[in-house]
Amino acid sequence: MHALLNFKQGVTDPSAVLSSWTTQLDCCHWKGVICSNITSRVTGITLPCSTTPPIYSDGEDKSHCLTGSIHLSLLLVELEFLDYLNLRNNDFLALQFDYLHNHNCHNRSIPTSSHSQCVNYSILRHLDLAYNWNLVINNLKWLPNISSLEYLNLRDIDLSKESNWLQLVTMLPSLSFLNMDDCQLKDLSSSLQYANFTKLEFLSLSANEFNSELPKWLFNLSSGIYQLDLSSSSLIGHLPKDLLNLRELEDLNMEDNNFDGPIPDWLGGFKHLETLILGVNKFSGSIPTNLGNLSTLIILDVASNPLTGVVSERNLAKLSKLKGLGIYSYVELIFDFDSDWIPPFQLEELVIKFSNPNLPAWFYTQRSLERLTISDSSFEAPDKFWQFVSSVIELELEGNLIDRDMSNVLLNSTFIDISSNGLKGWLPQLSANVVFVSLSNNLLSGELSSLLCDHNVSNRKINVLYLDISFNNLSGGLTNCWKNWKSLVAIHLGSNNLSGKIPPSLGFLSNLNSLHLHENKLHGEIPLSLQNCRSLLVFNVRNNQLSGNIPDWISHGVLALQLRSNDFSGKISPQICEMSSLIVLDIAQNTISGHIPSCLGNIKTLLFNNVSRNKLSIRFPSSYPGRYYFSDDSLELVTKGQVLEYDRNLHFMTLIDMSCNNLSGTIPPQLFSLIGLHSLNLSNNKLEGEIPNEIGNMKNLESLDFSTNQLGGEIPQSLSRLSFLGYLNLSFNNLTGKIPSGTQLQGFSTLSYMGNDDLCGPPLTKICFQDDKHKDTEPVDEHRNQSEFLPWFYIGMESGFVTGFLGVCCAIIFNKKLRHAFFKFLMT
Repeated sequence: MHALLNFKQGVTDPSAVLSSWTTQLDCCHWKGVICSNITSRVTGITLPCSTTPPIYSDGEDKSHCLTGSIHLSLLLVELEFLDYLNLRNNDFLALQFDYLHNHNCHNRSIPTSSHSQCVNYSILRHLDLAYNWNLVINNLKWLPNISSLEYLNLRDIDLSKESNWLQLVTMLPSLSFLNMDDCQLKDLSSSLQYANFTKLEFLSLSANEFNSELPKWLFNLSSGIYQLDLSSSSLIGHLPKDLLNLRELEDLNMEDNNFDGPIPDWLGGFKHLETLILGVNKFSGSIPTNLGNLSTLIILDVASNPLTGVVSERNLAKLSKLKGLGIYSYVELIFDFDSDWIPPFQLEELVIKFSNPNLPAWFYTQRSLERLTISDSSFEAPDKFWQFVSSVIELELEGNLIDRDMSNVLLNSTFIDISSNGLKGWLPQLSANVVFVSLSNNLLSGELSSLLCDHNVSNRKINVLYLDISFNNLSGGLTNCWKNWKSLVAIHLGSNNLSGKIPPSLGFLSNLNSLHLHENKLHGEIPLSLQNCRSLLVFNVRNNQLSGNIPDWISHGVLALQLRSNDFSGKISPQICEMSSLIVLDIAQNTISGHIPSCLGNIKTLLFNNVSRNKLSIRFPSSYPGRYYFSDDSLELVTKGQVLEYDRNLHFMTLIDMSCNNLSGTIPPQLFSLIGLHSLNLSNNKLEGEIPNEIGNMKNLESLDFSTNQLGGEIPQSLSRLSFLGYLNLSFNNLTGKIPSGTQLQGFSTLSYMGNDDLCGPPLTKICFQDDKHKDTEPVDEHRNQSEFLPWFYIGMESGFVTGFLGVCCAIIFNKKLRHAFFKFLMT
């Protein structure tokens, strides 16, 4: 009891998981404590944190999990019979392990005040610290002290500082299970001949950065290893035949590496192999027919390799137990199956790409299919096909050429991605089973009402969480039928021809996290009813004709607010500063006036340089246990002088863009307390005054644009300290004096400073004159004898031309249709 209370004292317990740990109750009845039925001594502690993965979020919520420090050595000393410790999926930050030893450890008594460490006598067999993402362990020198370990799971823990991990782990003679996935390991000791794993049966080292060939010690393991996972670890070279030494292998996963050469035919020599995953590598040549001899095989995946040749029934003839098959090549792979062939298997999952005009005939014999993926293929999809796939739970048909009118098709799968196929006609109908549907980047036309307002919709429950119909030819209004779609979490309707106003019924979507209505023809004000969407995280209405004031009632938890290229007016309400989670604020290309609120410096997420660990994406649980589908949110942002698409890396971007408005007054110094900001654009406004010296605080700034304003005074010396600054534009202001010295500011071209007639010093050609008595610098005119009129004439002409040119560029860059027309003109 004393030892357990010591452990409790060292951790933070925000949700009172350990509330039962009191002296009023026998410790064997405390939550998570396991005692021997015979001796009543504590033999186990199991306190994994249960988290429900959010449907849409920038991170899994662990605020209720245990955190703080694990004093492991103290636990092992004071709980001498502890053989099971499970603290997985918590939020521990540190692990402490002391190395003091007491030679007289046989007569230990509890409690102890000396903290003498007798760890070598520990009987701990099971240690699970996996998924403690913020736990950094600097070294593993303590591991050999727990020589009794049989099960060790350190998945997702930062071990990047431990270079000798293999030698330390091999000092555990009883180890049978080892998982060190995604531990930022670098060294696989590829030249080491032998590793002392005498009992190892399960080895998983995926998602590390080894950048080496398979190590020699792997082939010389004397243990009967049955599961080996080295996926996503930057491994290179050919698969060596010595792998056959691991005769007991049942599961072999080498997915997502850089293996090359042919897929070896000797793989057919494994007698017990049930899972063979070689996808996403550089294997070339044909698929060896010997793989068809693996009669025990349940999963075969050779997808996403540059394979060539012919695939026929010979490759699959004896695979009677096969449940999952992935055959996909990003070069040409020919399917040549006998039309009468009936496979000996019934698949549950099929991933294929082929160059034939028709699906192989045996495809329609698979009555157990739950997950089907066909990509980058061209084939006919008659009514028979859609009827067949209606029983498939997860349907992915992305990036094909399917010439099909979808007007009369009923989609019935739970997960549906049929984007980028050239599908046409009106929107298909959705059954009550559909939860996730993406129809983006097709040629679908008609109105949204054919889907949203169908009379059958109001008579049944709608379960759709994710709806993506972006990049099509939809027209008409957004309709006012959204009250029947209350389950929606994400809506993507951008890049269509939708018109009219945003309907008030969108306010019924209280679960809505992500709303994209960009690049349409919507007008009017944003309805006040959207304030009921309290879960809104991403709101994107760029490139429309929306008007009114910037909404200040949007959820305070919003992460990205993109209103650029509309007709919004009025002033920036100070209430926008209460959106404390903002990482993207984009209100550029409107007619917003007034001052920049100084309270913007209070946006909490931008005060620190701590980007989100997880991507901004919707997470959808697969029918396969433990697997999730992710759809990344995306935004088109202007930074570093160009338009860039951010999707998978959106969570890394922090941006404020207020350019091309009518903002006036000075730049508030408080704005420069946002040290987590990466991109700041205040260009093309009417800002005046000096650039505050506090700008040097923005250590992480990569892109800065103050061009075309009325800023005066000198460029602050602190600007030269921004070492990450890769883009700078201060052109067309009234800046004076010498450009601060330092390689940072001199590294930009003269375009960054043009239009400031009283600036001097490199990289400009104007030379600065330094008065001995004054620190002020004055530019020296190298052509004093020339007429005063000509320089001012040319300067005026230059400024007028550039300002006009910038105005045209703004219109072209930020208006998609004008941009396309402009480039089309250039090509003619």
